[in-house]
Amino acid sequence: MLRGPSAVRVAIEKDEVVVRPIIGSSAAGRRSAIRPKIALPLSMADFGKRGFRTDRPAARAVLEGHARMFLIGFNIGVEHWRAPHDELHTRIPDAERGFAYEGAGMFAGLLDLATAGRARAVSRLVTGPGEAYVHLVHVGAGWLATPMRVTAVPRLPRTPLLRWLGVDGSGFGEVYFGGLRALHRRAARRPGELWEARLAGCGRALWFAESAHPEGVAAVIGRAAPPARPHLWAGVGLAVTYAGAADERAFDELESAVGPHYAHFAQGVVFGAAARQRSGIVPPHTERAAVRFLGVAPGEAAEWSDIAARDLTGSDDVRSYLRWKAEIRTLITARR
Repeated sequence: MLRGPSAVRVAIEKDEVVVRPIIGSSAAGRRSAIRPKIALPLSMADFGKRGFRTDRPAARAVLEGHARMFLIGFNIGVEHWRAPHDELHTRIPDAERGFAYEGAGMFAGLLDLATAGRARAVSRLVTGPGEAYVHLVHVGAGWLATPMRVTAVPRLPRTPLLRWLGVDGSGFGEVYFGGLRALHRRAARRPGELWEARLAGCGRALWFAESAHPEGVAAVIGRAAPPARPHLWAGVGLAVTYAGAADERAFDELESAVGPHYAHFAQGVVFGAAARQRSGIVPPHTERAAVRFLGVAPGEAAEWSDIAARDLTGSDDVRSYLRWKAEIRTLITARR
């Protein structure tokens, strides 16, 4: 269970969310914590300000657009946390809605932390229409671990295995806010279970940081500590499939660059396809990635994910989460 102060002060400093406890807060102060007034500026999506690659305008536009939808989703979560679904479904284009739910998930996780769970914001977000985006909500809830330096992992309702996607989300946030230096610092740490889960998120963020440039992605991973490389590639596979911004030439370059880490990369493709399939909205770039890298349509890739998770879904142990991913890799290898 995430635990935190009963009241916090949330502010934006240098385009980052900063949360500090309010010492000696009154009951009135605690009540105000569930009526927050905060909005993330859309300028946080600007790759130039983030120090990301900017020499690929077409891919940059696509990926910046996803990042803006995340920020809009966060802001919708702020204004409509009691009943967010109507706004998320009427204001956000279908193919972008997952990113908005991810952003709303970040705020929901923050609000539940700030109110010691009283707001039940995450529960509200993953019920009803939000069930279609349950993976993204978990990932978004993990983003709060980056600016707040929270080390716990959120326990989200009815989905104990998926809670570890929050660690993946914190890895994405770590690189999105901290850049490639943060990626290499994380990659150089002693390998472990949480380290492995977090690195996949770092790999997803790398796809954004390099504006979907396969050669740039491969160069960064090639400079990372060797034990980290397969897990970074897994994140890249997920990003290519879910976020897109890659054409057939980029697919060729990725397939050549990934080398011995293909199974990890393809496991990320399965995760991306499964998340899109669950939403019921599968854009053409997801279809193309699944067919190219897995040889099957996204629906069948989602079935692989379900098969691999069988007997694991009730577990909240990170080792079960990593086993799920390993089982997917086994299925992929058997079908090549």
